[in-house]
Amino acid sequence: MIALAILGVMLAAAIAVGILLRRNEGRVRATAAEHPPAPESTRAALLAAAGVLPGRPTVLHFSADWCGPCAAVRRVVAGVVAELADAELPPLDLEIDIDEFAELARELNVLSLPTTFGLDSRGLERFRISGVPKAADLRTSTAALTVAAADE
Repeated sequence: MIALAILGVMLAAAIAVGILLRRNEGRVRATAAEHPPAPESTRAALLAAAGVLPGRPTVLHFSADWCGPCAAVRRVVAGVVAELADAELPPLDLEIDIDEFAELARELNVLSLPTTFGLDSRGLERFRISGVPKAADLRTSTAALTVAAADE
């Protein structure tokens, strides 16, 4: 009888934790923009080596060959970037293999796959999304980066 009670409590706790984790997946988390990284900093060098272009907003998403949900992120990001192609500062879609750019993943504190970042034209992280983003949320967050006045 006690074993069943313990099993029931453990099952309820596992369900509660699962619900909390699932609730935050795919949600856009805004990041406070600080000062741009100095050109000689490690972060700036790693971003440049990965293909982030100065003066252009970037949607940077980490993926891997073994990551199933990364294919969904690829489709969502490509669609949103295509919709914003006519913007004042069109965003760059940059997919990064976490195994190839492990040092950049550590620098940006990537803890799970897929993880998507929105970088403004100065290379500052403006938002991050863990999991598969919702297209409408990604579009809204990225559109704010495509206006030149938003970064000044």
